[in-house]
Amino acid sequence: MKKRLVLFMVSMMLTVVSVSAQCVMCTKTASELDDSSAKGLNGGILYLAAIPMALMGTIGYIWWKHNRNISGQ
Repeated sequence: MKKRLVLFMVSMMLTVVSVSAQCVMCTKTASELDDSSAKGLNGGILYLAAIPMALMGTIGYIWWKHNRNISGQ
Protein backbone atom coordinates (compact mmCIF):
# COMPACT_ATOMS: atom_id res chain seq x y z
CA MET A 1 0.00 0.00 0.00
CA LYS A 2 2.79 2.42 0.91
CA LYS A 3 4.66 1.63 -2.30
CA ARG A 4 1.56 2.47 -4.33
CA LEU A 5 1.12 5.73 -2.45
CA VAL A 6 4.76 6.69 -3.01
CA LEU A 7 4.51 5.76 -6.70
CA PHE A 8 1.33 7.84 -7.03
CA MET A 9 2.92 10.84 -5.32
CA VAL A 10 6.03 10.67 -7.50
CA SER A 11 3.96 10.38 -10.67
CA MET A 12 1.89 13.41 -9.61
CA MET A 13 5.05 15.44 -9.03
CA LEU A 14 6.44 14.51 -12.45
CA THR A 15 3.22 15.33 -14.30
CA VAL A 16 3.47 18.63 -16.11
CA VAL A 17 0.29 20.58 -16.64
CA SER A 18 0.15 23.79 -18.64
CA VAL A 19 -1.55 26.45 -16.56
CA SER A 20 -2.36 29.85 -18.03
CA ALA A 21 -4.47 31.49 -15.34
CA GLN A 22 -3.18 35.04 -15.39
CA CYS A 23 -4.89 38.34 -15.70
CA VAL A 24 -4.44 40.10 -19.03
CA MET A 25 -2.52 43.02 -17.53
CA CYS A 26 0.02 40.74 -15.79
CA THR A 27 0.60 38.74 -18.97
CA LYS A 28 1.07 41.87 -21.09
CA THR A 29 3.43 43.48 -18.57
CA ALA A 30 5.51 40.32 -18.14
CA SER A 31 5.82 39.78 -21.90
CA GLU A 32 7.20 43.33 -22.38
CA LEU A 33 9.99 42.98 -19.80
CA ASP A 34 13.64 42.83 -20.81
CA ASP A 35 15.86 39.94 -19.69
CA SER A 36 17.10 41.44 -16.42
CA SER A 37 13.61 42.51 -15.33
CA ALA A 38 12.17 39.10 -16.25
CA LYS A 39 14.87 37.40 -14.19
CA GLY A 40 14.02 39.72 -11.30
CA LEU A 41 10.33 38.86 -11.59
CA ASN A 42 11.09 35.13 -11.65
CA GLY A 43 13.45 35.50 -8.69
CA GLY A 44 10.77 37.34 -6.74
CA ILE A 45 8.25 34.60 -7.44
CA LEU A 46 10.69 31.94 -6.25
CA TYR A 47 11.52 34.02 -3.17
CA LEU A 48 7.85 34.33 -2.24
CA ALA A 49 7.29 30.59 -2.82
CA ALA A 50 10.29 29.50 -0.70
CA ILE A 51 8.77 30.02 2.76
CA PRO A 52 5.49 28.13 2.14
CA MET A 53 7.41 25.29 0.47
CA ALA A 54 9.87 25.12 3.37
CA LEU A 55 7.00 25.06 5.87
CA MET A 56 5.20 22.28 3.99
CA GLY A 57 8.42 20.30 3.70
CA THR A 58 9.18 20.68 7.40
CA ILE A 59 5.67 19.66 8.45
CA GLY A 60 5.78 16.71 6.04
CA TYR A 61 9.15 15.57 7.37
CA ILE A 62 8.00 15.81 11.00
CA TRP A 63 4.82 13.89 10.13
CA TRP A 64 6.80 11.21 8.28
CA LYS A 65 9.32 10.90 11.13
CA HIS A 66 6.52 10.62 13.71
CA ASN A 67 4.64 7.94 11.73
CA ARG A 68 7.82 5.99 11.07
CA ASN A 69 8.59 5.84 14.81
CA ILE A 70 5.07 4.66 15.66
CA SER A 71 5.02 1.87 13.08
CA GLY A 72 8.54 0.71 14.00
CA GLN A 73 7.77 -0.11 17.65
